[in-house]
Amino acid sequence: MHQAISDIIVRTNKKGLYDITRSCVDWAESQSCSTGLLTLFVAHTSASLLIQENADPDVLVDMERFFSKLVPENDPAYRHTAEGPDDMPAHIRSALTQTQISIPLKEGKLVLGIWQGIYLFEHRSAPHMRKICTHLIGA
Repeated sequence: MHQAISDIIVRTNKKGLYDITRSCVDWAESQSCSTGLLTLFVAHTSASLLIQENADPDVLVDMERFFSKLVPENDPAYRHTAEGPDDMPAHIRSALTQTQISIPLKEGKLVLGIWQGIYLFEHRSAPHMRKICTHLIGA
């Protein structure tokens, strides 16, 4: 049994989806496991993780537009606005998505579909440095 843990740091410059697939694949495959499970966890309350289509960039635009309509900024019902009008919507978006995902490792490779990519979903307007914890258990 082998375990490895590390962090991937992602610098964001605005809201949107940031492709982290290559960083995750490179790290997992460098661990010399043939089978296992990679868990990714984003240690923030205003960002999340998604596995989404990686072929058509319009998918990413549509995802952001959908969430902007579903959870609008400047809603007068929000009480938690100390960090700006995107603060509470960012927390809600994070709650509606996921902060942790797991991906199997088979024959030394992450098991992702041909059109699947791994994305950090930034829910804040301002630039941030996001930390994603990577944990691989395998053999």
